[in-house]
Amino acid sequence: MEAVKQTTLKGSFSLFGKGLHTGLSLTITFNPAPENTGYKIQRIDLPGEPVIDAIAEKVVDTQRGTVIADGDMRVSTIEHGMAALYALGIDNCLIQVNGPEFPILDGSAAMYVEKIKEIGIVEQNATKDYYIIRHKIEVKDETSGSCITILPDDDFSITAMCSFESKFINSQFATLDNISKFPDEIAPARTFVFVRDIMPLLEANLIKGGDMDNAIVIYEREVSQEKLDHLADVLNVPHMDATKIGYIQHKPLMWENECTRHKLLDIIGDMALIGKPIKGRIVATRPGHTVNNRFARLMRKEIRKHEIQAPIYNPNEGPVMDNIRIRELLPHRYPMQLVDKVIAMGPNSIVGVKNVTANEPFFVGHFPQEPVMPGVLQIEAIAQCGGLLVLNQVEEPERWSTYFLKIDNVKFRQKVVPGDTLLFKVEMITPVRHGISTMRGYVFVGDHVVSEATFTAQIVKNK
Repeated sequence: MEAVKQTTLKGSFSLFGKGLHTGLSLTITFNPAPENTGYKIQRIDLPGEPVIDAIAEKVVDTQRGTVIADGDMRVSTIEHGMAALYALGIDNCLIQVNGPEFPILDGSAAMYVEKIKEIGIVEQNATKDYYIIRHKIEVKDETSGSCITILPDDDFSITAMCSFESKFINSQFATLDNISKFPDEIAPARTFVFVRDIMPLLEANLIKGGDMDNAIVIYEREVSQEKLDHLADVLNVPHMDATKIGYIQHKPLMWENECTRHKLLDIIGDMALIGKPIKGRIVATRPGHTVNNRFARLMRKEIRKHEIQAPIYNPNEGPVMDNIRIRELLPHRYPMQLVDKVIAMGPNSIVGVKNVTANEPFFVGHFPQEPVMPGVLQIEAIAQCGGLLVLNQVEEPERWSTYFLKIDNVKFRQKVVPGDTLLFKVEMITPVRHGISTMRGYVFVGDHVVSEATFTAQIVKNK
């Protein structure tokens, strides 16, 4: 169970371009950030250079891109840059921009990916905190027919299915079965717009920076030659025959389903605002920024409900350490050996199991009519797991013993009763120095934390 570490950029990089909606010349700079920072966006053009957390609750508009705000500070069109960070596994980044939106660049995430690869990614000390999907979670919009479902899976994958209100573009789907394929298969997919939507956007004082270099323009409903000529003049492109339906663009489509691949890109960008990397499979039907944000907000609520996730326990898999090996390392014997087996072991963490039966001796007096496992024994079991973790780091562990020095921050959240299977998860807070280490331990029944504690232990060589 090798822990995956958080990452950030090795250095800073900048990109330059115009804003899609404002038409302003913009500079955006991506900077390294300390571990556990997450994604933060800073408006360096405003007094005091305010910073906003890039999280789903800060989203205030999803009509033509994802817009986050905090008070008077707003930043628009963030989804392409956020998708690049998330897909390349970067956990911590400070993004500085000198205007109210990210530059549109070529309408894709390709330039962000290219720069990230060029500058490099560095591993940090803190552990990457994945949120593992354990059950189906779904968001539906009955009006639009949009739906996003996430299901349990060992890794992250996503399928998007789009149905356009157009006879010119058929229903499409796009799949990303491995996030490592994002740079080649999803990042270059460009944003798109229908001709029928351009005039209303212009009238709303939007897409001042839109052109043939940063979007696929789709002419799929015939309009009068006069209207099309006027639009061409506004966009500063040559006139075209109003009877010829098709794509209006400088470079051809990269894929037949490029539009749906871009929708998939947008989902990833909006998912970045969840705040944690996810392990699960997303199936999105008719996705858009509005339903994407509803999904991200629901995921954040789900994460808050399960702030500490229980380890995955498959009783069909053999243990890393069985009862016999535990007895070789720990001096505890009946009735005080409280760890039955170890199912996962890493350099800084361990997961153990105890099956609580009605035959436990402490139930005789605690309590005869309502058997409850004493909290102090739950903490003792955590400590035994911690002892196994520490002993795993020394030579000849059989010749050492582990002793409590201090216990802090103990909490008991619910009863442990006969029939419960306890999962113990213990992580080192500080490495072993001079035989002493501090650890944080949790006891789970199912998905729920039933008790927890921080403790300091010392290992001593037996005489």
